[in-house]
Amino acid sequence: MNLHAFRLFHETVECGGVTKASERLRISQPAVTAQLRNLERELGLTLFRAKGRGLALTEAGERLAAEARRLFALERDIEREAERIRLGETGTLRIAATYVPAHMLLPAWIAPFKRAHPDVNIVLTTVNSLAAFDLLLHYEADLAVAGGGRELPAGLAYEPLLRDELRFIVPAGHPLADRTVTLARLFAEPFVVREQGSSGRETLTALCRMYGVAAPAVGLTCSGTGETIRAVAAGYGAALVSALEVRDSVRRGEVAVVEAEGVRLPNPIGLYRRQDDPLPPTADRFARWIAETRGSPTAAGERAEGD
Repeated sequence: MNLHAFRLFHETVECGGVTKASERLRISQPAVTAQLRNLERELGLTLFRAKGRGLALTEAGERLAAEARRLFALERDIEREAERIRLGETGTLRIAATYVPAHMLLPAWIAPFKRAHPDVNIVLTTVNSLAAFDLLLHYEADLAVAGGGRELPAGLAYEPLLRDELRFIVPAGHPLADRTVTLARLFAEPFVVREQGSSGRETLTALCRMYGVAAPAVGLTCSGTGETIRAVAAGYGAALVSALEVRDSVRRGEVAVVEAEGVRLPNPIGLYRRQDDPLPPTADRFARWIAETRGSPTAAGERAEGD
């Protein structure tokens, strides 16, 4: 069926005649009339009958007019939905994040975003940085928010979000608490570490190579920063964790910071995306949302760095 001719039929019915339909569509009356006749021939049906000086629908015309209203109403619905998708107002947003941004930053960004965009479904997956980048590169995540200052993987683009740093911690009351010691002395303590693939664990390895010191004994492996801090607070070992994450535990006196002589460990937290690959609309809208509303989390990160 000639859909263009069917649309002209619909417009003729809605306008109440050929003359008004031609004016609305800016098509000549003869052209509209010719298309309607072609449609009748194609369908093998008479759609209009003479009524006085005008036209009226036949029974077949009435039935097809009802179907035309359904069809073009559906078309308008599809166009509206396509526009909402294009604007990022509906759809699914998949975010891969490392522990600190997943627990301390993203909730404050996601909650108001969801209130403003209730039809966007957000899936947040908390993993280590290596896994976050892998999810992003394999199109299993739309954005990644990660800390650790890793070398930027090929195929990814990076936008800094806030400044953080890594801190060595020990239980409150530990002989090294609130002291500055050599890295070798600090690494003589057993360590609570994250799993393989975490940026913190790789940082420990890099420090050993850089300063020529023996790696600390791994006394406990945890799958998250919170579990790591709680293990140290319970009285076991040392750990290398985010200043932002451990700040409140330090303030409450649950753990203490140890400074390593000459060692400063930035832990920038950034937003990652696939390079040269346009963001899906929901991801683009969320990235712009973060850029517009991240003032408070950024300030928190800057305060953490100075604790």
